[in-house]
Amino acid sequence: MNELTPSIYVVDDDEAMRDSMTWLLEGEGYRVECFDSAENFLRARHDAMRGCLVLDVRMPEMSGLELHEKLDSLGSQLPIIFVTGHGDVPMAVAALQRGACDFIEKPFHNQDLLDRITRALERDNENAARRQRDGAIASRIEQLTQREREVMQLVVAGKLNKQIADELNISMKTVEAHRARVMEKMGVRTLAELVKATLSVRKDG
Repeated sequence: MNELTPSIYVVDDDEAMRDSMTWLLEGEGYRVECFDSAENFLRARHDAMRGCLVLDVRMPEMSGLELHEKLDSLGSQLPIIFVTGHGDVPMAVAALQRGACDFIEKPFHNQDLLDRITRALERDNENAARRQRDGAIASRIEQLTQREREVMQLVVAGKLNKQIADELNISMKTVEAHRARVMEKMGVRTLAELVKATLSVRKDG
């Protein structure tokens, strides 16, 4: 399997827990990679990782919550499922509010964990599809000339052709020509599609 194959990354300092999760998940056909500390996971981490992270909240040295914050600062979009004891539920809820995918309380039923992993992998697929789409939009924007970008920004801002012509000191006919080329190069047919495309790249960038 290549590194883009979705994997379940288990980060837990408890060897018995790592072993039982590996047995469960591999039995369901998942590719599993285990780490005994947050630090070891960080050393192995790369931006192309696909799948989800099953992360123990309480670990020595760097906790699961601290790893979550670190991954967030690195721009990671890998969905995280926190494994928590009863006393750590408030912390796990706070992590959800900061973007974690889910949490599960020990002791848990295997099927509950599998259901959460299914949802996390669906989220990872959605994230990957969005990154691919936004990458395609960004490459289309790169193909625009400087003047076409200026026209596009004003079109998206809701300016009329006459206002754009006045602002850029060019003729209406030139604005119309630039506007048509922008729509063609961006692969959109309507103003609404153009606005949505530029907004998605701006939001993720």
